[in-house]
Amino acid sequence: MRILVSGANGYLGSGIVKNLIDLGHQVIASDFVLNRVDDRATKKASNLFEVENPYDFYENPDVLLHLAWRDGFIHQSDAHFEDLPKHYHFIKKMAESGLKQIAVMGTMHEVGFYEGCIDENTPCHPKNFYGIAKNALRDATKEICQEHDVVYQWLRGFYIVGNSEYGSSVFSKITAAAAAGKQEFPFTSGKNKYDFLDYNDFCYQVAKAVSQNTISGIINICSGKPVSLADRVEEFIKENNYNIQLKYGAFPDRAYDSDAIWGDNSKIQKILKGN
Repeated sequence: MRILVSGANGYLGSGIVKNLIDLGHQVIASDFVLNRVDDRATKKASNLFEVENPYDFYENPDVLLHLAWRDGFIHQSDAHFEDLPKHYHFIKKMAESGLKQIAVMGTMHEVGFYEGCIDENTPCHPKNFYGIAKNALRDATKEICQEHDVVYQWLRGFYIVGNSEYGSSVFSKITAAAAAGKQEFPFTSGKNKYDFLDYNDFCYQVAKAVSQNTISGIINICSGKPVSLADRVEEFIKENNYNIQLKYGAFPDRAYDSDAIWGDNSKIQKILKGN
């Protein structure tokens, strides 16, 4: 398939593009700059919100994988609401142009405070601007796809483990701190349990999800297992042989974070097994 990937130069985008190409797809990559994108992709350096006819400009793709999002790790940023109508209009233009399938990267923060396993029917009551904006785009994208008979996929991401310094996760920050020679890393209590997925597995799951159109709706990109943040971070430090220790309690736990939250991975497992 011809797949347009927005936000292709980002931490997730660069890995997902590589996986899509490895699976045999033709990728059109969009971002402001594309220096970290696989050279096998067709690169379109651009501001997608300012393209008048994006379907034509991006060479008539079969699928849109919309990863682009500003300030994803700054949960109370005003950018989430400033950009929301831009995301809506871009997706609407693509759907109206004859696109067959739209997949958008979501987040478990859409759900808000919840204890236990999240599936596609779990009610959403987001507790921060990031989650509120993503959840609004999810509802809008679903309506747009239904109106224009487009396959709708919402890829709900959980927590990603990777040792790249480009990301903004705690794992990327620890990697950067270790590279800078720091021996201590300020941390929370680490008691909260989350759903962690290694970076390469995350990118592969996303690529496989958009490579098919029989399983749609909300698809959790996850492991399906709850693990405490402290345990996973300590394991990460050992895996990478970092000479750094966690300073527990340096930061308070966020009030809107659940004690234990993880994803139902039944849909993604069906996809990985060939439906």
